[in-house]
Amino acid sequence: MSQSKTNVLAVTIAIYVATFVSAVEGTIVSTALPTIVGSLHGVALMNWVFSIYLLATAMVTPIYGKLADVIGRKPVMQFGLAVFIVGSAMSGLSQTMPVLIFWRAIQGIGAGALLPVSMTIIADIYSLEKRAKILGITNSAWGIAAVLAPLLGGIIIDKLSWHWIFFINVPIGLLTMLLFQLYLHEPKRQHAASIDYLGSFWLMLCLLTLMLSFQVLSSQPIHWGVFAAGLVVSAVSLLLFIRRERRAVDPIISLELFKNRPFIVQNAIAALINGYLMALTVYVPTWGQGIHGVSASVAGLALTPNSLMWVVGAFATSYFLARWTPRRILYFSLSFILVAGLALALLPLQASFGWFFIITAINGFGFGIAMTTTTLTSQRLVSAENVGVATSFNTLGRTIGQTLMVSVFGIILNTGMQRGLAHYAGTSMAMMNRLINPQTASQLPEKLLPALRHILYNGLHWVYVIGFLIVVLTFVINRLDHSDQVLGTGAKSDD
Repeated sequence: MSQSKTNVLAVTIAIYVATFVSAVEGTIVSTALPTIVGSLHGVALMNWVFSIYLLATAMVTPIYGKLADVIGRKPVMQFGLAVFIVGSAMSGLSQTMPVLIFWRAIQGIGAGALLPVSMTIIADIYSLEKRAKILGITNSAWGIAAVLAPLLGGIIIDKLSWHWIFFINVPIGLLTMLLFQLYLHEPKRQHAASIDYLGSFWLMLCLLTLMLSFQVLSSQPIHWGVFAAGLVVSAVSLLLFIRRERRAVDPIISLELFKNRPFIVQNAIAALINGYLMALTVYVPTWGQGIHGVSASVAGLALTPNSLMWVVGAFATSYFLARWTPRRILYFSLSFILVAGLALALLPLQASFGWFFIITAINGFGFGIAMTTTTLTSQRLVSAENVGVATSFNTLGRTIGQTLMVSVFGIILNTGMQRGLAHYAGTSMAMMNRLINPQTASQLPEKLLPALRHILYNGLHWVYVIGFLIVVLTFVINRLDHSDQVLGTGAKSDD
């Protein structure tokens, strides 16, 4: 990267805006989803408006990472933003649910470039010591988005229409493109490397069928045959991808990366921790609304300490990087997540809702350190020409971890509730759906509310027990990293 010509401040602002847009997109669409479904009459396809975006994003993320290394960060980012803008505009113009789902897929394909390429650019223009602080600032976009998106979505729907949920991305995206165009400068690539199209195809097919399979798990009833078929296709595609990459002159993902044990350890932990994060972000609000009867906005506020302390943890990482090995940093950060996870697993039904603010704050501090460390270590463990691939691999691992675990947690919750319903006469799953929404919970028979809340609590309890075991597994995996080098200095650690 030509740092002498690049306006670092302007580019950092552009990265922050791109990250914020990516962070807002999921939450704001979720807020608008009931209105969209009512307008387009597509309740049967409702989940696809959200899931197709994530599927498309995950599918193309590793491709963008490779392209960023081959043809440059700037053209890849500009292409991704252009596709994202077109997808946003056309989503806003959609008049039927199938058309909206199609353009959401296009929007997701564009969004696949935003996060990994942004983090790759940060690696180019900042030293390792400063990078942790900058990642802390950019990560704050997720916290701000979590608080503002529901409010912003409500205002847009009330004052304008749901179409503007998507239209608003157009001017913001164009401004971001302009900032990158004017202020990001990088040297021209001297070699014209060939793109491994066949390898890209097998990789995208593998990821698409894998994530679609787990999407099936979130539907009721679960179609186990479809799930198994998807896994078979995914496994075959993976084998064909590996076979292709062994022969490719310039592979999409070098198989040499998988011989780098510290790299694999870092990304495995990132995937598992992001999977556990779903237990927090999805089910803490469910607990608040269903068991304590608070409003959706108040339940969502319980996650605010997680976002705020995440930023604090990311800033603290720069201090640890200069003194500790990545393994020791992860032990330290995972300890906070472990304590918070154990607290959630042991939290009784009668516990005050205020406990969640303390627990999510502890979690957030651990997450901030762990996620920043795995990202920076993944970048540092590879050569300069593979930073884009390493960053996109890290982002992909997080996405897969979230997608798989949100489906698994859904099964655990449903199984726990079904068992509870069998023990309480007169209860049903329809009642559980009404319980989770405070606006409809008041319509339930007063005498059944204690039983229904106990059923929901039992399901959530098992979600957090499994979540705690996932965090324990990250400790086991972290032991496999035998590296004793302090990344911030290149020196050996005495720990």
